[in-house]
Amino acid sequence: MITMNSVAIQPFEETHQRGVEELVLPIQKGEFGVPITREQQPDLMFIQKTFQTGKGNFWVALDGERVVGTIGVVDISNNQVALKKMFVAKDYRGKESGLSQSLMDTAISWCKKQNVNQIYLGTTEKMYAAHRFYEKNGYVEVQIPELPPLFPVVSVDTKFYRLDIS
Repeated sequence: MITMNSVAIQPFEETHQRGVEELVLPIQKGEFGVPITREQQPDLMFIQKTFQTGKGNFWVALDGERVVGTIGVVDISNNQVALKKMFVAKDYRGKESGLSQSLMDTAISWCKKQNVNQIYLGTTEKMYAAHRFYEKNGYVEVQIPELPPLFPVVSVDTKFYRLDIS
């Protein structure tokens, strides 16, 4: 198990692009069997353009030069954001490392400073540990009709959550 002492969370820069893809794609395909390519994910291919505008941002967790975690929020207007691309390398997961929680705390803290009222997210049915993690962080499940009009629904997502920020 890796400790957070060796990991730094910072905003995404272009130099992290390859590392982000090398983290995200194998988790999507290999671990969760999600049949999605890089090209089917413009948000993955164009991180700065997608995430780092308006009230959005994207962060990487780095252990040295290696990207071991990611999280992003996309501004979808009306003081709302969509949380996307939360991924953590297998050997950095779990309560012991605290990396997932640190990434989530980073995103929520940013959203509070940006006066965001709600964070929405979509996930797949198979990501049970993620469901528990989101619920533990105060997210409540919502149905598709409850999503904001500009929420970017991804075809593989079947379960949706909302966090109200006070």
